[in-house]
Amino acid sequence: MIQIDLTGQVAVVTGGSSGIGLATAGLFLQAGASVAICGRNAERLEAAKASLTARFPEADLLAACCDVLEADDVAAFAAQVASRFGRTDMLVNNAGQGRVSTFADTADEAWREELELKYFSIIRPTRAFLPMLREAKAPSIVCVNSLLALQPEPHMVATSSARAGTLSLVKSLAGELAPERIRVNSILIGIVESGQWRRRFETQAQPGQSWEDWTAELARNKNIPLGRFGRPEEAAQALFYLATNLSSYTTGSHIDVSGGVARHV
Repeated sequence: MIQIDLTGQVAVVTGGSSGIGLATAGLFLQAGASVAICGRNAERLEAAKASLTARFPEADLLAACCDVLEADDVAAFAAQVASRFGRTDMLVNNAGQGRVSTFADTADEAWREELELKYFSIIRPTRAFLPMLREAKAPSIVCVNSLLALQPEPHMVATSSARAGTLSLVKSLAGELAPERIRVNSILIGIVESGQWRRRFETQAQPGQSWEDWTAELARNKNIPLGRFGRPEEAAQALFYLATNLSSYTTGSHIDVSGGVARHV
């Protein structure tokens, strides 16, 4: 049970229509916050809104179609939040997926796409919501990043490189915005259950092999000490902690949510 009351506060979650973003939105609503989520896919967004509304019938929830790589979309989303709620206290930047590729088979355009997604999915929402965050009493920004930022994988060279850059971006933002009382942190996830992994399961699993058995086998092969994939709600709990005053003296930091995969001290 969450031991914090966010009544009167507003949380914005990008990529909020599924997975970690959806789980995070649920935690904010459970704590009494008003929540705005966005996503690119209108059908998934509507399903997410229906799911959250069913769980929290009295919730003050805004769901808007928005591509965080489109500046006009993000500006329109921020304007909707301002019109509906008049404020933003917490921004969760959660967008993007991994690209499996090596240096040899990553084309220039793929590099550009990967770098643009990882950087601008943070840059554009942060820029758009900063005016409202500056007016908040205890503002915060939290970004979903990957353990690849510190522990790159050769088969994910473009994503690993981009993730390292966004880790530096978070640290730089934390230093720049600290005088304005805006805290900036991130989480570094390992393998977390997602639609992307479900699709791989459907094409790669052996006949009769269950999701639990398939993921457990992968966890063993990938040497995950806890022996399983992470769940979206586990990453969401770390985001919730960093976004709220539970972590009021933390900025420029990150939480490892990788099941023990990290090799660094």
